[in-house]
Parts: sequence; structure tokens; C-alpha cells
Amino acid sequence: MTAQVGGAAEKRIGGNAAVAIEVAKPQTFDGTPSKVSGFVVACKLYIRMRLRELLVEEQIQWVLSYVQGGSANIWKENVMEELETGEIEFESAGEFLAEIRKEFRGGYEELVKVAELKKIEQEGRTIEEFVQDFKRVARGSGYKGHLLIREFKQGINGSIRRKLMEAENQPGLIE
Repeated sequence: MTAQVGGAAEKRIGGNAAVAIEVAKPQTFDGTPSKVSGFVVACKLYIRMRLRELLVEEQIQWVLSYVQGGSANIWKENVMEELETGEIEFESAGEFLAEIRKEFRGGYEELVKVAELKKIEQEGRTIEEFVQDFKRVARGSGYKGHLLIREFKQGINGSIRRKLMEAENQPGLIE
């Protein structure tokens, strides 16, 4: 059972008292490409936790209320007009957020991810920690197959790299 109380999502666990879960609202988004992913993730989380019961149209209007300033203002005005005239329609808030990501990232994120991928190193972390971080950075880089494996090998510690190179069956993909 979930209820909204005093600005926090509240959930009953078994027969126990309700636990309030605070959920941060997204920061306003002005169209800056480097901030679009964080904005989209924050909106998705808030909608899932607090606005799930609203109509899709209301969820989209809520997201648009955080789109302010910069190049985003003109885009928001155009989208609002197209929504009002029925020129565009979204099946879900997720679909709308995907449109925001597509509109504002402009290839910037991929360039940043590639640069980050080329710099990532295992250093003092365990291989498991490095693999998880590498996967996070690789997502959205556009790298696949041999390019991705090459960057992975470059990032791991030398002793592990040597063992990989000496192995009879070298890995062919990163999962």
C-alpha cells in the first residue's frame, strides 16, 4: 500500500508503520547537452515514485514545468503548441523523455563517453568494480566488439592484462 504524505511517498511494509521516502525533484533544464541525461533520469525516477497515478498528459506538463531557459524555452513553446493542436502525442512520459534526450544531446554525450572510456583505469579497484564502472561508461559510447575489448584491456591493471594475453581462449565480447 502506498500513500502520499507531506511531500514524501509513504509505503506500508507488512503490518509495520509507514516508511516515508523522500524523492528529489529534478533541477530545471535549460537545454545544455551535458545535463540532459541527469534531467531525464531525475524525471523518470520522480514520476515513478510520486506521479505514477497521473495521466500521461499531466506527467508531460509536469516535466515541461522544469524545462526553462536557454534553447529549451523555444523548444518547450513549440512542443506545447504541438501538443495543444494534436500535432504530436505521446503514449507515455517515458516516450516524451526519450524525445527530450534525442533533441538535446546532439552527439555530445557520445563524445564524452568515448573520452571517458579512453581514460578509465582499474587502478586500486577490484576487477569486478572496474567491470561495472566500465560497463557504465561504455553504455552510450557507440563502441562495440573489438573496439570495446581494446579499451577494456587498456584499462585493466598490467598483471591481469598479461594473464588475458597469455590465455588460450581470449574473450571475444564484453557482456
